[in-house]
Amino acid sequence: MDRILRFRILLVTLAMTMLAARPAVADSGWFWQNPLPQGNSMSGTAMVDANTVYAVGIAGTVLRSTDGGVNWSIQTTNTTQLLRAISCPDANTCTAVGDRGTIMRTTNRGATWTAQSSGTQDDFLLGVSFTDANTGTVAGQDPTGGIGTILRTTDGGATWTRQPSGTTGLWGVSCNDANTCTAVGGSGTIVRTTNGGVTWTRQSSGTTDYLVGVSFIDANTGTVVGNQGTILYTINGGINWIIQTIFTMGNLYGLSCTDANTCTAVGSGFPSAILRTTNAGVTWTRQSSGTTDTLTAVSFTDADTGAAVGTFGTILRTTDGGVNWTIAAPTYVATHDDLYGVSCTDAETCTAVGGARDVTPPYDTRGTIVHTINGGATWTLQSSGATNRLRGISCTDANTCTAVGEHGTILRTTNGGASWTAQSSGTTDDLAGVSCTDANTCTAVGGAADATSRYGTRATILRTTSGGATWTPQAPSGDPNDPVPELFGVSFTDANTGTAVGVYSAMLRTYDGGAYWNDVGLNTMPSVWSVSMTDLETGMAVTDRNILRANPLGTPWTPVFGEGAFGISCTDAITCTAVGQSAQADLGVVGGKILRTTNGGANWTHQLGPSGFSLFAVSCTNADTCTAVGVSGTILRTNTGGR
Repeated sequence: MDRILRFRILLVTLAMTMLAARPAVADSGWFWQNPLPQGNSMSGTAMVDANTVYAVGIAGTVLRSTDGGVNWSIQTTNTTQLLRAISCPDANTCTAVGDRGTIMRTTNRGATWTAQSSGTQDDFLLGVSFTDANTGTVAGQDPTGGIGTILRTTDGGATWTRQPSGTTGLWGVSCNDANTCTAVGGSGTIVRTTNGGVTWTRQSSGTTDYLVGVSFIDANTGTVVGNQGTILYTINGGINWIIQTIFTMGNLYGLSCTDANTCTAVGSGFPSAILRTTNAGVTWTRQSSGTTDTLTAVSFTDADTGAAVGTFGTILRTTDGGVNWTIAAPTYVATHDDLYGVSCTDAETCTAVGGARDVTPPYDTRGTIVHTINGGATWTLQSSGATNRLRGISCTDANTCTAVGEHGTILRTTNGGASWTAQSSGTTDDLAGVSCTDANTCTAVGGAADATSRYGTRATILRTTSGGATWTPQAPSGDPNDPVPELFGVSFTDANTGTAVGVYSAMLRTYDGGAYWNDVGLNTMPSVWSVSMTDLETGMAVTDRNILRANPLGTPWTPVFGEGAFGISCTDAITCTAVGQSAQADLGVVGGKILRTTNGGANWTHQLGPSGFSLFAVSCTNADTCTAVGVSGTILRTNTGGR
């Protein structure tokens, strides 16, 4: 099975699995390097005035701007839950809500965010609306989506009271005074209260589409948007809802109205949808967003001044009612392509590889290479010339690197990536990992489907001692009756001594440069994704389910930690960093997983990285300096060992 497909399946599986191990949680010293200021998808925004804007999103991300969205700063929330929505009655006071009952509050412009008790640890809180600093309502749903959640506070969130919704899941809420609120949700659900939530009354929407965004400018006049481009309008508090016809193939997720006539809606489509009306919805006009990313929320402080947020950290701003939208973030993007491998030769010099397949015809595939010579302050996109995704890379000095990828792709540079030369691998098998011990000597591993193997795949091992002028296939096993499945990672500590890992816990060792490979694997189900050896007998490997430590020659590897990862890098016998996809639901940790040991694997610390995306690989040049890469071009860095 394709390694990338395996990754994608694992992301879903891991996110739904609670593992027994519970590592300690430490403050994180990891920060974004690509994109900047950050790359997490955003799901909510609140424009308080022409200068003050907040945005929230994946992995507890909160951003704040004090110049109308031109510049943004990352705020510390101490949560990694997905924050879905935010409401700010003034520039100082905001409440953000999200998954697993998360409610965060600031009263000092975001200098500090404090967790509040919502009374639930399971519900998804999807919408919030405050009419003053004390009075607010939250809408959401239980984990099944079958029961709508409504919470209310009249003391700024010191206490939250659950109110009966009498309906299924709710996605948005809009309150225009302390008593009057309207909430919307699945299957065309609209409920309304005029008594502060003592009772909520269902209204007839005339649609069964999911309704996601709602905005009322007074007790009577409101607009609702949802899936399939649905737009509803009322001038009598929802006694009657009018379906307005628009022309969009996408869904609408966010809405902001500043008066009875003027509203802006955002959502998905190609290009991403921004719709605007200045005549109470009689007509809606599509506006140019300048991005193809999905937009999830929008907020206007007056008819002209607004901000919209979306996937991959996208933030747009306008000061002319959307006639012109400016991309305010990300301010710097080297690539949005997935990155699968990274190799750093010193604290300043790193190269990462990956690739992507275009989502529009002719659906071309490309190999991606990005490079830094200043410790990641800037990453430069290099021309790979590859039409296949790149899976692994190994650099022996600042100038010399070898990259491998799908369909037998091998690239080499001897000038720091100024140019990359394709080499003949002699195979069309996918190559997933490579390890070079000097400018001439490298070993690449991978594999392909094989119906004759009991594993369904077979291993490929290639070796060069001529800097890639020639690559020679090696037998993955000395026993032709003992097939070896596909391999994913390889680590050599010198020209002769190496370890390769792969499917079904395949673990091979060689002490003669690959002339003979000895299978020391466990022959069990978990895939071993990556291995990092520091000497002949010392190293770590990561699997779907756990972390393994090498033992003396010829003896099985020992599981030392009951949680899986995708990539690992060890700088000495006791210090290793592993990365992957978090599955620590009991800790409220989502997104990119980072694990660290400083005692040879006896204990592992869970570090809270800033990314909501999975991390595939990591390269550390010393105990403190590491670079991790992953989905959608994510590049993270620490100079403090993650502390």
